[in-house]
Amino acid sequence: MHTLDRFAQDKLDELARRNLRRSLAATIREDGIWVERNGRRLLSFSCNDYLNLSQHPRVKQAAKEAIDRYGAGSGASRLVTGNHPLYAALEARLAKIKDTEDAVVFGSGYLANTGIIPALIGRDGLVLLDELSHACIHAGARLSRGRVLTFRHNDVAHARALLAAHRAEHDRALIVTDGVFSMDGDLAPLQALYDLANEHDAWLMSDDAHGLGVVGGGRGSAFVGDAHVPVPLQMGTLSKAVGAYGGYLCASRRVIELMRNRARTLIYSTGLPPSVVAAAIAAIDLIENDPDYASLPLRKARAFTRLAGLPEAQSPIVPVVLGEEDSALAASRRLEAEGFLAVAIRPPTVPAGTARLRLTFTAQHPDEAVARLARLVRDDILAH
Repeated sequence: MHTLDRFAQDKLDELARRNLRRSLAATIREDGIWVERNGRRLLSFSCNDYLNLSQHPRVKQAAKEAIDRYGAGSGASRLVTGNHPLYAALEARLAKIKDTEDAVVFGSGYLANTGIIPALIGRDGLVLLDELSHACIHAGARLSRGRVLTFRHNDVAHARALLAAHRAEHDRALIVTDGVFSMDGDLAPLQALYDLANEHDAWLMSDDAHGLGVVGGGRGSAFVGDAHVPVPLQMGTLSKAVGAYGGYLCASRRVIELMRNRARTLIYSTGLPPSVVAAAIAAIDLIENDPDYASLPLRKARAFTRLAGLPEAQSPIVPVVLGEEDSALAASRRLEAEGFLAVAIRPPTVPAGTARLRLTFTAQHPDEAVARLARLVRDDILAH
């Protein structure tokens, strides 16, 4: 065996021993909620398509028309020839829904965070992160080459202590958090973090990948409870509730212009296919025009937590924390036997000792299926 293959096999064997090895499973999405996997038809509670818009006829038609007019791909980076006219329309819509001056679209949420943070913070800067922020936020912070500190999850007092101790040592400071945390489903204390940032001449950035479309009347985590926290850097994705693909940043015109000139993941990446951008525009139309529909995923998640005896859901994401990897895998298999797809989430995606089922609720999940899943989780999964 070649030494490279031996290295790979040893790593794979170690992952398997720890119940951490993963594999790709071909999954056919029939519609917004049903999938075919391993020869079985399952009701999925593991998809981030919260509003099922990836399957909406208007969204799919917009994508088809864009292909007919503009072609299948963009052909180059946005700063060369890949900036097709649909981008301007999408960025205007994003700025409007987020109440900012401007917006810029990236190739993905991961590309957005690994481009935005290094464009703002350099070697002399400070990045302060919630410890449970998404992996791409941690990656972007490390790529900035600045000093990176983490504060305990949603602990504003700890963040304040870190800023008090270290802010004066750095020319710039950035506080970054998820708006809706992707594995726990809880919300960040954005108002308190915004006030803290202003106290220390720091900039606040929120990742609203799991907030846009489903909380705050569909506008996201900065608009929860009929409030508006004017977060200066509102990042997110178009691949969850919007049902398409791509990432974005909504901010002031000056900041967005800086991104177009300095964010390496924008400058050196091929633009998104026109069909994807057109689909996102159509989806945002639907979100803005039907806030009652946008409220359904959270309502169904709260029905589930009430019936399952779990803390009330703050978003469409509900974790069922089971602890060890084998327990989460066994629970996933148990639910699959009952016709549900509920994928086990294991370290390093979540901290050690917190392996779980991460259940996600969508607008079109039948109420009776939500109730049956809740009974299974309450009486079978959690009872053991």
